[in-house]
Amino acid sequence: MSSANPPLPGLQAATSSGASGAASPTFSPLYQQIKKLIMQSLQSGQWRPGDLIPSEMELAARFGVSQGTVRKAIDELAAENLVVRRQGRGTFVATHREARSQFRFLRLKPDVGEAHYPDNVIIEARRVRAPADIARQLDLKTGDSMIFLKRMQSFDGAPTILEELWLPGANFKGLSLERLLEYKGPMYALLETEFGMQMLRATESIRAVAADKETAAMLRVPLHSPLLSVHRVSYTYDDKAVEVRRSFYVTNGHHYHNDLS
Repeated sequence: MSSANPPLPGLQAATSSGASGAASPTFSPLYQQIKKLIMQSLQSGQWRPGDLIPSEMELAARFGVSQGTVRKAIDELAAENLVVRRQGRGTFVATHREARSQFRFLRLKPDVGEAHYPDNVIIEARRVRAPADIARQLDLKTGDSMIFLKRMQSFDGAPTILEELWLPGANFKGLSLERLLEYKGPMYALLETEFGMQMLRATESIRAVAADKETAAMLRVPLHSPLLSVHRVSYTYDDKAVEVRRSFYVTNGHHYHNDLS
């Protein structure tokens, strides 16, 4: 008589055998399989940003595993900022609407005082055809429909970040230019709230540049002033790229801050 539990739906065997009968190295720890199943529920929208997810006990019963296995899976999801634990309340799907999350992707910090979110003004918003370089980064075809934005972010009235954003038109079909022009809050919160599109991670390239005439005028700095040029590609579930952003940062009174671990 065997005490082993039967295979769970959606869970893979620890190893698989090839033609020779030898086990191939496809071992996946059980907690990683549970993490993948929870991720699928997040991606499908079963639990929306800000929602309370089932308790560890409920998830353990659902998947037929121990609470410790579920806890380890949730630990990793929390470390990746996909869920947030709140003492005495439970675990919630992470959301960009929370103040603590807004600074996750805003890396410019004041030299003095507490970090705060800038005021946003949309300078330009229009539908365009994807240029070749942008299409390549978003795995689109050149000429595909895109939404292009140019906006200024100011701290205490001082223009500090000038940025251009490209979003795939197919992912944001209902996003009107009027809505963009009237919106003043964090862009990722808007995309999450109205389109269910969560930005989970991003890659950035940073270099020092000199302000050209147009950029200097818009940021109100002298011509050839030093700026940080930041190029970002943001990703949602399944590592799908859904935004390209190019920004110029003024670092008079601010600095780029990143925590490495």
